[in-house]
Amino acid sequence: MNNNIMDKIKVVSKSGHMPEYATAGSAGADLRAYLPEGPVTLKPGERRLIPTGLFVELPEGVEAQVRARSGLSIKHGIGLVNGVGTVDSDYRGEWNVPLINWGQEEYTIHNGDRIAQVVFSRYIQAEFEAADSIDDTERGAGGFGHTGI
Repeated sequence: MNNNIMDKIKVVSKSGHMPEYATAGSAGADLRAYLPEGPVTLKPGERRLIPTGLFVELPEGVEAQVRARSGLSIKHGIGLVNGVGTVDSDYRGEWNVPLINWGQEEYTIHNGDRIAQVVFSRYIQAEFEAADSIDDTERGAGGFGHTGI
């Protein structure tokens, strides 16, 4: 029994494609482009929102993290403009993926192409408390690279 499987997530799909795990051990489910009007070509350095045709109802306390697909990134330089995108549990609009072509050649995206992946995560919301000071630690204010890594 896989204890990592959560309750079902409601998905309305205009394309008929659902997010899909490639293997039993996949953390991310693939998202596909919904481009019924035809392909989209990204020139080097160009950014575009690519629709997925998906409308998703996430349970309260769950976020969706949209991430680049490693194959597209390494082979073609295609990534997410914002690195990792967060979809909040109260968002009900269509999921669009902000892609960028970091590569040196044009890249064409076709209807149904796998363009990103989504990982679901539970989260907490913090209650912020104003303070005059915070406790010190051994590391203190040491910044990037401070631990020697």
